[in-house]
Amino acid sequence: MIKKIFFQTIFFNFFFIREVFAAESGGMPQLNPEFWVSQIFWLTLTFGILYVVLSKLILPKISANLELRKSQIQENIEAAEKQRESSESKLKEYDEIILKSKLEAKNIFKDAREKVLKDINSKKEILDKQINEEINIAEMEIETLKKSASEKINKIAIETSSDLIKKIIGTEINNSSISTIVADLSKKNGDENYGS
Repeated sequence: MIKKIFFQTIFFNFFFIREVFAAESGGMPQLNPEFWVSQIFWLTLTFGILYVVLSKLILPKISANLELRKSQIQENIEAAEKQRESSESKLKEYDEIILKSKLEAKNIFKDAREKVLKDINSKKEILDKQINEEINIAEMEIETLKKSASEKINKIAIETSSDLIKKIIGTEINNSSISTIVADLSKKNGDENYGS
């Protein structure tokens, strides 16, 4: 680019020579042809030094700086891409962990529910057995009470009957005959109760 500017400047200097010759009569010293050689020399020297300074000192630093920035931008893009891939893999792992946790929680809840139901059923069976045993014991006690009650009732009936007869008649009657009569009556009453 600097070469292009340098050559354009020289080209335009020579291109405008006609106007310079025309302006010579105006008295401008830079347009006087006797100074042209020195002007071209200094122009060439100045632009040559400027070209060397720009091409050897300034432009390499600028291009190195641009390359450095380009490489840093490329590195940042690559690092961002790696971070994006890493975050996507972490997100997948996180989703898998959540899914596994949900399945484990579901299985734990299911196992706990089954265990509780088993415990409830076993306790229910034990309780049913205990209740049945208590019912059997109560039925046996009721049977024994029925048997003992009828005997006690018969005994009381015999004693009461014997006392009543003694008071009515005034003499004692044999307890065995009274117990036979009470047994017959209790049998009749028992048959009638069972029949009804």
